[in-house]
Amino acid sequence: MRTDHLVNALAADQATRLASLERTLALALLVGLAVAAAMFALLLGPRDDIAAAAETPRFLLKFVETLLLAATAGMLALRLMRPGAPVTAATVALAAAPVLLVLAVLVELMLVPSSGWAARLIGTNSRICLTFIPLLGLPLLIAALYALRHGAPTRPVLAGAVAGLLAGGLAATLYAANCTDDSPLFVATWYSLAIALLTAVGALIGPRVLRW
Repeated sequence: MRTDHLVNALAADQATRLASLERTLALALLVGLAVAAAMFALLLGPRDDIAAAAETPRFLLKFVETLLLAATAGMLALRLMRPGAPVTAATVALAAAPVLLVLAVLVELMLVPSSGWAARLIGTNSRICLTFIPLLGLPLLIAALYALRHGAPTRPVLAGAVAGLLAGGLAATLYAANCTDDSPLFVATWYSLAIALLTAVGALIGPRVLRW
């Protein structure tokens, strides 16, 4: 076989494998999301004033932040499924959602008098948030870990943590439709804690289920 033919064959094989991993992750997450959405519908449901809330920037910003986290975590998860794949750019991209949230918090602090900061940070749904984001995230975490097993992650702790971030971002997106606390101060505190819990669970489980 000529060298250029061999190179083309290897490149085609690599592209096929990457497409297969992307498809596996997408299908697994769809299944996990369907289960999480069913749980959301049965246990919570959307907030009563969701139509009016959808016209406010704070409410919409929650979805931008959580979906951005899920998207960037998904990108990094795909890299971690392939041994030797570059992860620097995807890791840097993972900072996009936290940076956006920090900017939103700074704007909130400028717009809201300091006397109202504590009330917005504590909100009225902190316990529900800490309960349901991890609960909704469990089927998504299982789905993400299942997909990662179809790859060959060489850093199972990191891969498990990223699976938790991905699950947390998607679960938080679902929960945001029910949550009546729209302040970035609340999101930065309680959403972050709930997602961090899923991330920690993923990091703990990763070495056990992603070894190969």
